[in-house]
Amino acid sequence: MKNAKITWTYTDEAPALATLAFLPILKTYIKGSGIDVDLADISLAGRIIANFPDNLTEDQKIPDWLTILGEMALTDEANIIKLPNISASLPQLQAAIKELREKGYDIPEYPEEPKNEAEKALQARFSVVLGSAVNPVLREGNSDRRPAASVKKFAQKNPHKMMRDWPESGSKAQVTHMAEKDFYSSEKSTTMDKASDVKIEFLDRDGKTTTLKENLHLIEGEVIDTAVMNVAALRQFYAEQIQEAKKNGVLLSLHLKATMMKISDPIMFGHCVSVYYKEALEKHQDTLQEIGANVNNGLADVLEKLNRLQADKKAEIEADIEAVYENQPDLAMVDSRHGITNLHVPNNIIVDASMPNVVRDGGKMWNKNDELEDCIAMIPDRSYATMYKEILENTKRLGQFDPSTMGSVSNVGLMAQKAEEYGSHDKTFEASGEGTIRVVDEAGTILLAQTVEMGDIFRMCQAKDLPIRDWIKLAVKRAKASGSPAIFWLDGNRGHDAEIIKKVNQYLPEHDTSGLNIQIMKPQEAMKFTLERIRRGEDTISVTGNVLRDYLTDLFPILELGTSARMLSIVPLLEGGGLFETGAGGSAPKHVQQLLKEGHTRWDSLGEYCALVPSLELIVENTKNDKAVVLAETLDFAIAKYLENGRLPSRKVNEIDNRGSTFYLALYWAQALAAQDKDKLMQERFAPVAKSLEENETKITEELLAAQGDSVDIGGYYIPDIKLAAKVMRPSATFCAIIDAM
Repeated sequence: MKNAKITWTYTDEAPALATLAFLPILKTYIKGSGIDVDLADISLAGRIIANFPDNLTEDQKIPDWLTILGEMALTDEANIIKLPNISASLPQLQAAIKELREKGYDIPEYPEEPKNEAEKALQARFSVVLGSAVNPVLREGNSDRRPAASVKKFAQKNPHKMMRDWPESGSKAQVTHMAEKDFYSSEKSTTMDKASDVKIEFLDRDGKTTTLKENLHLIEGEVIDTAVMNVAALRQFYAEQIQEAKKNGVLLSLHLKATMMKISDPIMFGHCVSVYYKEALEKHQDTLQEIGANVNNGLADVLEKLNRLQADKKAEIEADIEAVYENQPDLAMVDSRHGITNLHVPNNIIVDASMPNVVRDGGKMWNKNDELEDCIAMIPDRSYATMYKEILENTKRLGQFDPSTMGSVSNVGLMAQKAEEYGSHDKTFEASGEGTIRVVDEAGTILLAQTVEMGDIFRMCQAKDLPIRDWIKLAVKRAKASGSPAIFWLDGNRGHDAEIIKKVNQYLPEHDTSGLNIQIMKPQEAMKFTLERIRRGEDTISVTGNVLRDYLTDLFPILELGTSARMLSIVPLLEGGGLFETGAGGSAPKHVQQLLKEGHTRWDSLGEYCALVPSLELIVENTKNDKAVVLAETLDFAIAKYLENGRLPSRKVNEIDNRGSTFYLALYWAQALAAQDKDKLMQERFAPVAKSLEENETKITEELLAAQGDSVDIGGYYIPDIKLAAKVMRPSATFCAIIDAM
């Protein structure tokens, strides 16, 4: 019988570096068990290389692993462990291309302002690498995300120290959003009563029709919706919040998701930049246009493009930009030491990572003096801003949460078959003028239509019936297994949610729900209900669409556990395989920066360890592999011991980091394998390994700590030199010798 296979993804930044430390151990430990581990490169650089092989040497080419894994996810043999990857913004894409070209890869430059059809085609070709390019391909199932019992128990026994009290004197912090003309208010939705090929077209006010997308195949039962963000109203909202922040003397901050929503949110980000810096940008509008400055890429792009000017002109514009700060409210800072504001780079302000920190830090963000200060958090669209407003107001009123006593919020998320991929793909457009953007079926019937003005952002999304039915079934399954209430976060006043509510009411009776607490609530009400339970130490299941899945599975774990990287994320694929995701990578760039600067990597691989357990259990389920049973049980024991002994990475240099954590996981797993008696051969194989690791514990930890304190070179950021990086991530000669000798 052929070996079972686990596919481990090689991604980016800190998770990729951690892979270099842990994967050699995993491959060694499972040797002879009838299980193989393959490595699949779906990093940003890897995806660029795979999509542009035209001018590369044979040594430089790599397989298109994302396509391979996408096909694998449609089979019952899929067993994929997926680490966090870069959802690339345009600046990240350009930086990765630059690094590849510098290393001799003949990759074309990204045509930011295409001048002909060839450059437009090249731009379109690059679009498959931008934004949330990976997850929709792999997520051929819905999400079951929760903290493992051992992780939650450890977090309550050893609560993280990052929670800051809200000031007793009161807080000026607030979440603000638009009151009209946003995506929420304009959303229209319908369910297809039969299959049809549709097109999206723009009808201008002069009666001219332009096809924006055609041959879009929709199936019976599929929910589709369209919505428009009115940019005039958006800009007015920004202007009002700028005045409010100035009047109240608080920091101004913007919270979007320009990576996942790679088309809509960079445009919304750019409007904020242009409103805040209006005086300087309008004064030099012609010059900035000539040099290709793009506010959608943030102030950093404007400043970088100034290098194309003569020194005196560059200095003049820089001075005018600097003068803006004298009359505007202070901006929240991403990096106050280097003057990086909230409006510098769009991928620096990912809402699902930034808003939990606002709550955790008592309604504050960092100011230019590297001090915490009250802020206005702008989340323009009301679709989900209201739930952030609710948690902020709750903590202002009732005080900070206590990680030692708070309950858990797990999530069942609708995401299979690219469900609810908002604002991130080829069905999102910026209106070229006044008129109507409409969805028309093959018979010429207008299914949905939206009135637009110049520059408005139109988006369409889909959710197929089968994933919705599976999502409802998974919610019932989790409610039965946990005994916790399952709350569908759906707003009947919103077009899309109203259609989903119809399906919940249609399909829920197909399941035995006796004794279960299953309810439908608007996001704000669901948040209120959930927070009441959290404060009583009670658990709740949030049953949500794709975007809220993304937001809530960062928000609550960051408050409960200190990081979302410690969550267990299981995706039962629709065809029977499994995708096991390992946490969130929002802080991964900072981890790399710390490693390069001081030789310390604080990335927590607990998510990877936890994901490996159900991955092994899936092999047991499919193949009855007895050795996989032992590996899963002993790994679970090792994780519990790892937590009990506090072997998680420290944030501080010259203390235990990811490499030390990896050693202790290896030690405890070897000890558990040596102690078990279900498999004598494995016991005999690991007994001397456990003994050797135990006897050399002091020496190994000393060698690992000795590798810290100085800057390190890994040979690149987006495409590090594997030999250099592996040497950095495996610095203990003693530890390596024991593992490699196996």
